[in-house]
Amino acid sequence: MSETALLWFRLDLRLADNPALLAALRHGGPVIPVFIWSPEEEGQWQPGSASRWWLHQSLCRLDESLRMQGSRLTVRRGSAIDALRHLLDETGATAVYWNRRYEPAVVARDQDVKAALRSDGRRAESYNGSLLFEPWTVRTQQGGPYRVFSPFWKACLALPQPEPATRAPEKVTGPERWPATLHVDELGLEPAVDWAGGLRSTWRPGEAGAVDELSRFLGALEGYTTNRDRPDMIGTSRLSPHLHFGEISARQIWSAVCGTQQGDTEASQSFLRELGWREFAHHLLWSFPHMPEQPLQEKFADFPWRCDAKRLRCWQKGQTGYPIVDAGMRQLWQTGWMHNRVRMITASFLVKHLLIPWQEGACWFWDTLVDADLANNTVGWQWTAGCGADAAPYFRIFNPVSQGERFDPEGHYVRRWIPELRALPNAWVHKPWEAPSPVLSSAGVTLEKDYPNPVVAHREARDRALEAFDLVKHRTH
Repeated sequence: MSETALLWFRLDLRLADNPALLAALRHGGPVIPVFIWSPEEEGQWQPGSASRWWLHQSLCRLDESLRMQGSRLTVRRGSAIDALRHLLDETGATAVYWNRRYEPAVVARDQDVKAALRSDGRRAESYNGSLLFEPWTVRTQQGGPYRVFSPFWKACLALPQPEPATRAPEKVTGPERWPATLHVDELGLEPAVDWAGGLRSTWRPGEAGAVDELSRFLGALEGYTTNRDRPDMIGTSRLSPHLHFGEISARQIWSAVCGTQQGDTEASQSFLRELGWREFAHHLLWSFPHMPEQPLQEKFADFPWRCDAKRLRCWQKGQTGYPIVDAGMRQLWQTGWMHNRVRMITASFLVKHLLIPWQEGACWFWDTLVDADLANNTVGWQWTAGCGADAAPYFRIFNPVSQGERFDPEGHYVRRWIPELRALPNAWVHKPWEAPSPVLSSAGVTLEKDYPNPVVAHREARDRALEAFDLVKHRTH
């Protein structure tokens, strides 16, 4: 009789293009899909509130998909190694298969789990179900990690290209007797006070939702190069949360884009570079596990950051007085997501206009983003703060007014998320504090009552930031 295998689901909540699932099926016997809720094993970066909401929905959708294949999801909580050992003993399974993750605490945990299972005489195997290229396969000529994106991506493209994505199996055969399972509701992932209405109306978590989002994006791919920076348009893929939870793989997206008629166009190559940035972030995190807490460039360790709880709260609540910044922060709060251009603007405002530590912004994004990914979040914030790999020049300080006027020229994005400014003319919607009194009155806007004045003047903030960055730019330690 063929032996049973456990398939340990993590951030790979899909059936298509799932190497660990295929390996479990090749084992030859029944397969028991398992999810183990053990957030304490992720160290200080346990999933945030928005991520937990998404995870709940995605696990439910995965269980539905498995049941259509004649299978089901077994849910446990607690220590991963304890849960796996109990399941192995309960079911008589002889092997555990899973897809790798790259966060430092999880890497260490997985190494311990693999060693423990093998010492028990069990088979334990992991696979690449998340990245196009494994971190240890893309190295400089000196054998170290790349710190600059362009040569990194050039090295990636010189490697054998990713294999075509594989289809979901037609059937996942389960055991004659299923082990006991928790219901997903028992994990307590959804908020006790329901604040997730905006998330529900914006997203469709799960593998089917990911495939539909990709199909939608492929139809709009031709305009990606020109529309990707416009938050007033749906010009980006919006695949980031689906990618983070593994409802779709990077290889599936790569295969789909390269397989279109626009596969070699500027728009396609531009989008594939964004997949490359995701790779770059994960490779950096794997090589520099201290990055979520500490600047990659050590000279920034003594940067003169400010502790300003009041202004931090204004930023978090979308009350800075700069409409493009506030629109982004309110979009984040209501939908769990923010347009990438606006992410750069809001992040730059926090670290350069307010001189508040990038770690504060990273923690807020971690809790509020449905696509909160430790690698992407960390690298993005360090890039903005100028202290990471391939960082933005320290003197690049976005002017929130000109950024708004350039990328939201008709003010549609601002008006959607800041309805109190809806009646302002285009000329003033990105700088209401400069609008003449009759214009404000006609629009029904009273500054400080309906909408705040700027918490800081751009020119003064810029000069202060340049002075602070000038202190560290010549340090060599």
